[in-house]
Amino acid sequence: MGTKFNDFLAEQLKDPEFRREYEALQPEHAVIQAMIDARKASGLTQRELSERTGIAQGDISKLENGNANPSIRTLQRLANAMGMVVRVEFIPLQTDLAGKNRFF
Repeated sequence: MGTKFNDFLAEQLKDPEFRREYEALQPEHAVIQAMIDARKASGLTQRELSERTGIAQGDISKLENGNANPSIRTLQRLANAMGMVVRVEFIPLQTDLAGKNRFF
């Protein structure tokens, strides 16, 4: 059973133009979700992460809300404060059954 949002999203994704734009944002969403997941797995609040990194809590909030784009250096600072490392991968595109390229 889906949520109202997931049902809405599924309907919107039927529109090819919407789907292209949505898929273009997937790498950014993946980075944001990875930051949030890592922080929570570390048991840290944004404030605690801010104290460990010297990055303002408001800036961490902006990153997690998608209102700022982190540099690799910022990602490394965040990861280091959580006892983690950043890994960036370039992976081949996958082709779906309709012959369209997909990266996830």
